[in-house]
Amino acid sequence: MIGTPSQLSLECENAPLFATLSDDLRQLAANDRIRILKPRAGIDISSNDYLGLSHSALLAQAITDAVARGVSVGSGGSRLLRGNDPEHEALEEEAAAYFGSETTLYFATGYTANAALLATLPQRGDLIIHDALIHASMHEGLRLSRAQGVAAGHNDPTRIERAITDWRTAGGMGSPWIAVESLYSMDGDRAPIADLVAIADRHDAVLMIDEAHATGVFGVGGRGLAADLDGRPNVITLRTCGKALGCEGALVCAPRVVRDFLVNRGRAFIFSTAPSPLMASAVRASLRLLDTEPERRDRLAALIAHAATALAPLGIAPTGSQIIPIILGNDAHAMAAADSLQARGFDVRGIRPPTVPVGTARLRLSITLNVDTAAIDALADALATVL
Repeated sequence: MIGTPSQLSLECENAPLFATLSDDLRQLAANDRIRILKPRAGIDISSNDYLGLSHSALLAQAITDAVARGVSVGSGGSRLLRGNDPEHEALEEEAAAYFGSETTLYFATGYTANAALLATLPQRGDLIIHDALIHASMHEGLRLSRAQGVAAGHNDPTRIERAITDWRTAGGMGSPWIAVESLYSMDGDRAPIADLVAIADRHDAVLMIDEAHATGVFGVGGRGLAADLDGRPNVITLRTCGKALGCEGALVCAPRVVRDFLVNRGRAFIFSTAPSPLMASAVRASLRLLDTEPERRDRLAALIAHAATALAPLGIAPTGSQIIPIILGNDAHAMAAADSLQARGFDVRGIRPPTVPVGTARLRLSITLNVDTAAIDALADALATVL
C-alpha cells in the first residue's frame, strides 16, 4: 500500500503547485473513490489470470529457452526503427494461423491497442456506435477519433441498428463502426454477437470485438466467443495476452489492409517502443498451451459451475462466465465489504464509478485456476457473513 488518503492529501499540501491535484484527491476521498495500490495478499478472487498461466512453469521455461537462444530482453526501439524482432513476427504469424485471421499486429498492451483502433481506423464522416459498457481503452480511442461517436444501451442491438439508420437518414455518408466486447469485464455477460454481425452485414459496417475476457476461456481451443468470425472482411477482433494467456500485450486480428494502415497511421503503434521480444516468446508458448492443455478450460468451467451452486443460496445469480458481480450500489458499502473479505484472507476488490455506472458499485468476483472448490466454498461462507 502506498499510503492512506490522508497521507496522500498531506503530501500534496506540502506542494502548493499541486493544490488543484490535492483538492481533487480530497474530493475523491470524500466520495469513497480514492484509489491506493495494495500488494497481493490472500486467495486470488480478483485477477484475470483465468487459466493460472501467469505462474506456469511451462511459460517460465519458454522464457528461459528464449534467453538461451539469444532473444533480447528489450526491443531497443519502435517496430519501425530497429525494434522489429523476429519473435514479434513469429508471434504474429502463428497467432494469425491460430485464430484464423488474415493478419495480426502485436501491441504492448490491450489499452494501447483498443485506443489505437478507434483513434486511427474510423475516419472523419464515419459513425462509431459503441455499447455503453465498453472498456475505458475504447473510450480513449473515441476521444481521439475524428469520427462521431454514439453510445447504445448495453447489449441492445436494436438501438445500435437504429443509430445507423437515423444517421443515414440525417445524411450520414461515411462508414458505420460497431464497437463491443464479447464478454463484459464488470458484468460477466456476453454480447449478442450473431445479431451484431447481421447488423454489420446489412449496413456495410465494421464490427470491432474486444475479446479480452473471452480469449483462452471460451471457443474451440480458447479462441474466444467470436472465433468463427475471424477472416471476415468486416470484423476486427482484439485478443488480450495479459489475462487468460498469462503474459502481456494484445493481438489485433484483422484484414491485411487494417494492419498496414495501423503500421502507417496508428500513432500509438508508430511512436511506442516495441514490446519485449521475450514477452512475444512467452505469448507464442501460451498459444501452444491453449491447444495442448484443453483440460485447463475444462477445470475452469467446472469451477465456474461450482461457484454458481455455492453462491446461489446468497441470491447471487450466475453469469455463465468466470466473472461474477455482486452489485451493492453504495461506494462505501462496496469498499467496506471488500475490506472485510480481505481481512478474512480473500483478495476481493471493490469496483466503483467511474469504472462502473454511478449507483452500481460492486464486488467483482473472478474465478480462476488459482483457486479450488474448497476456496470457493470458504468464500461463500465469508460472503454470507459479510453481506
